[in-house]
Amino acid sequence: MQIILLTDVENLGNANEVATVKDGYGRNFLIPRGMAVVANKTNLANLKELVRQHDARENKMLGTYQDLAAKATNVTLRITAKAGESGKLFGSVNASHIVDALASQAGVTIDRKKVTLNEDVKELGSYTATLKLHKEVQPIVNFEVVPENTLAEAAAE
Repeated sequence: MQIILLTDVENLGNANEVATVKDGYGRNFLIPRGMAVVANKTNLANLKELVRQHDARENKMLGTYQDLAAKATNVTLRITAKAGESGKLFGSVNASHIVDALASQAGVTIDRKKVTLNEDVKELGSYTATLKLHKEVQPIVNFEVVPENTLAEAAAE
Protein backbone atom coordinates (compact mmCIF):
# COMPACT_ATOMS: atom_id res chain seq x y z
CA MET A 1 0.00 0.00 0.00
CA GLN A 2 1.32 3.45 -0.93
CA ILE A 3 0.84 6.17 1.69
CA ILE A 4 1.86 9.79 2.20
CA LEU A 5 3.32 10.41 5.66
CA LEU A 6 1.92 13.45 7.46
CA THR A 7 4.36 13.21 10.39
CA ASP A 8 7.83 11.78 10.92
CA VAL A 9 7.57 8.04 11.63
CA GLU A 10 10.64 6.38 13.06
CA ASN A 11 12.13 3.66 10.84
CA LEU A 12 9.72 4.53 8.03
CA GLY A 13 10.26 8.09 6.82
CA ASN A 14 9.80 11.80 7.32
CA ALA A 15 6.72 13.95 6.87
CA ASN A 16 5.49 14.51 3.29
CA GLU A 17 7.24 11.44 1.89
CA VAL A 18 5.60 8.63 -0.04
CA ALA A 19 6.20 5.23 1.55
CA THR A 20 5.15 1.67 0.89
CA VAL A 21 3.79 -0.25 3.88
CA LYS A 22 1.79 -3.38 4.48
CA ASP A 23 -1.96 -2.87 4.09
CA GLY A 24 -2.81 -3.62 7.73
CA TYR A 25 -0.16 -1.26 9.11
CA GLY A 26 -1.41 1.55 6.90
CA ARG A 27 -5.14 1.04 7.40
CA ASN A 28 -5.16 0.04 11.07
CA PHE A 29 -2.37 2.13 12.55
CA LEU A 30 -1.01 5.02 10.46
CA ILE A 31 -4.20 6.36 8.83
CA PRO A 32 -6.49 6.25 11.92
CA ARG A 33 -3.86 8.05 14.00
CA GLY A 34 -3.53 10.83 11.43
CA MET A 35 0.06 9.95 10.65
CA ALA A 36 -0.58 9.19 6.98
CA VAL A 37 -3.10 9.30 4.14
CA VAL A 38 -3.60 6.98 1.20
CA ALA A 39 -1.45 7.95 -1.79
CA ASN A 40 -4.23 8.30 -4.39
CA LYS A 41 -4.19 10.71 -7.35
CA THR A 42 -5.81 13.57 -5.41
CA ASN A 43 -3.51 13.28 -2.40
CA LEU A 44 -0.42 12.94 -4.59
CA ALA A 45 -1.43 16.15 -6.40
CA ASN A 46 -1.80 17.93 -3.03
CA LEU A 47 1.55 16.59 -1.85
CA LYS A 48 3.52 19.09 -3.94
CA GLU A 49 1.74 22.02 -2.27
CA LEU A 50 2.18 20.43 1.18
CA VAL A 51 5.92 20.02 0.56
CA ARG A 52 6.25 23.64 -0.53
CA GLN A 53 4.45 24.89 2.60
CA HIS A 54 6.38 22.56 4.89
CA ASP A 55 9.74 23.61 3.42
CA ALA A 56 8.85 27.28 3.80
CA ARG A 57 7.94 26.73 7.47
CA GLU A 58 11.09 24.73 8.19
CA ASN A 59 13.37 27.25 6.48
CA LYS A 60 11.78 30.01 8.55
CA MET A 61 12.52 28.05 11.73
CA LEU A 62 16.06 27.02 10.72
CA GLY A 63 17.63 30.17 12.21
CA THR A 64 15.79 29.59 15.49
CA TYR A 65 16.97 25.98 15.60
CA GLN A 66 20.57 27.05 14.98
CA ASP A 67 20.37 29.55 17.85
CA LEU A 68 18.97 26.86 20.17
CA ALA A 69 21.73 24.49 19.09
CA ALA A 70 24.42 27.09 19.84
CA LYS A 71 23.02 27.70 23.34
CA ALA A 72 22.69 23.98 24.07
CA THR A 73 26.19 23.01 22.97
CA ASN A 74 27.99 25.82 24.85
CA VAL A 75 27.21 24.33 28.25
CA THR A 76 27.86 20.97 29.91
CA LEU A 77 24.67 20.04 31.71
CA ARG A 78 24.80 18.69 35.27
CA ILE A 79 22.07 16.23 36.14
CA THR A 80 21.70 15.04 39.71
CA ALA A 81 20.52 11.53 40.47
CA LYS A 82 20.38 9.18 43.43
CA ALA A 83 23.24 6.73 43.25
CA GLY A 84 24.67 3.92 45.32
CA GLU A 85 28.19 3.64 46.70
CA SER A 86 29.45 1.99 43.49
CA GLY A 87 28.17 4.82 41.28
CA LYS A 88 25.20 2.90 39.95
CA LEU A 89 22.02 4.97 39.67
CA PHE A 90 18.72 4.09 41.31
CA GLY A 91 16.83 4.15 38.02
CA SER A 92 18.22 5.89 34.94
CA VAL A 93 18.49 9.27 33.25
CA ASN A 94 16.10 9.76 30.34
CA ALA A 95 15.14 12.40 27.78
CA SER A 96 12.89 14.31 30.19
CA HIS A 97 15.84 14.80 32.57
CA ILE A 98 17.85 16.27 29.68
CA VAL A 99 14.97 18.58 28.73
CA ASP A 100 14.63 19.81 32.33
CA ALA A 101 18.39 20.43 32.58
CA LEU A 102 18.41 22.29 29.24
CA ALA A 103 15.59 24.53 30.42
CA SER A 104 17.13 25.34 33.79
CA GLN A 105 20.83 25.52 32.89
CA ALA A 106 20.90 26.69 29.25
CA GLY A 107 17.54 28.46 28.88
CA VAL A 108 16.53 26.17 26.00
CA THR A 109 13.05 24.65 25.88
CA ILE A 110 12.44 21.76 23.50
CA ASP A 111 10.14 18.77 23.28
CA ARG A 112 11.45 15.59 24.92
CA LYS A 113 10.73 13.64 21.73
CA LYS A 114 13.53 15.57 20.04
CA VAL A 115 16.14 14.24 22.47
CA THR A 116 17.95 10.97 21.71
CA LEU A 117 20.34 9.52 24.26
CA ASN A 118 23.40 8.02 22.59
CA GLU A 119 23.68 5.30 25.25
CA ASP A 120 21.84 4.05 28.34
CA VAL A 121 22.60 6.21 31.36
CA LYS A 122 22.61 4.00 34.44
CA GLU A 123 25.83 5.09 36.14
CA LEU A 124 27.49 8.32 37.20
CA GLY A 125 29.71 9.91 34.57
CA SER A 126 29.81 11.98 31.39
CA TYR A 127 27.51 11.23 28.44
CA THR A 128 26.17 12.77 25.24
CA ALA A 129 22.71 13.20 23.75
CA THR A 130 21.60 14.30 20.28
CA LEU A 131 18.93 16.96 19.80
CA LYS A 132 16.99 16.36 16.59
CA LEU A 133 15.76 19.90 15.98
CA HIS A 134 15.85 19.86 12.15
CA LYS A 135 17.26 17.65 9.40
CA GLU A 136 20.27 19.96 9.15
CA VAL A 137 20.52 20.92 12.85
CA GLN A 138 21.26 18.01 15.17
CA PRO A 139 23.65 19.21 17.87
CA ILE A 140 25.28 16.90 20.38
CA VAL A 141 24.84 17.98 24.00
CA ASN A 142 27.30 16.96 26.73
CA PHE A 143 26.01 16.19 30.20
CA GLU A 144 27.34 14.65 33.33
CA VAL A 145 25.43 12.72 35.93
CA VAL A 146 26.46 13.52 39.50
CA PRO A 147 25.17 12.13 42.79
CA GLU A 148 22.62 14.26 44.65
CA ASN A 149 24.62 14.57 47.86
CA THR A 150 27.65 16.09 46.04
CA LEU A 151 25.69 19.22 45.11
CA ALA A 152 24.22 19.52 48.60
CA GLU A 153 27.73 19.39 50.10
CA ALA A 154 29.03 21.93 47.56
CA ALA A 155 26.15 24.31 48.35
CA ALA A 156 26.85 24.04 52.08
CA GLU A 157 30.50 25.09 51.61
